[in-house]
Amino acid sequence: MTLFWHHPGGQFVKDLHEFYDEPKPHINTISSQVRTLEKDGFLRHKSYGGSHQYFPVLSEKQYRKEFLTGFVRNFFGNSYREVVSSFVHDDKITVDELEDLIRQVREGEEQKSSRGM
Repeated sequence: MTLFWHHPGGQFVKDLHEFYDEPKPHINTISSQVRTLEKDGFLRHKSYGGSHQYFPVLSEKQYRKEFLTGFVRNFFGNSYREVVSSFVHDDKITVDELEDLIRQVREGEEQKSSRGM
């Protein structure tokens, strides 16, 4: 998906192949991955004879949000608190980072209350 977001305008499989570093995957492998992404609803295509130009359905920001929502729902019982707690227990987040997150949450709440929400 990153290749589609970072190279907008739609991509043909042969063009995607050029973006890979050596050793490049076989073009059939890329084609299979693209078809799977389309089947799963992440890409759509426009036909040109026997070729297909593929386009992302979601922006990177939309994709990230949907992925994270599903990930939290499926692996953390829909609890963002559990996600953060997991990071704390695995030493993946520092106290300073937590304090920064708390500051961001408070600022967001203040902005909402000042707008009358």
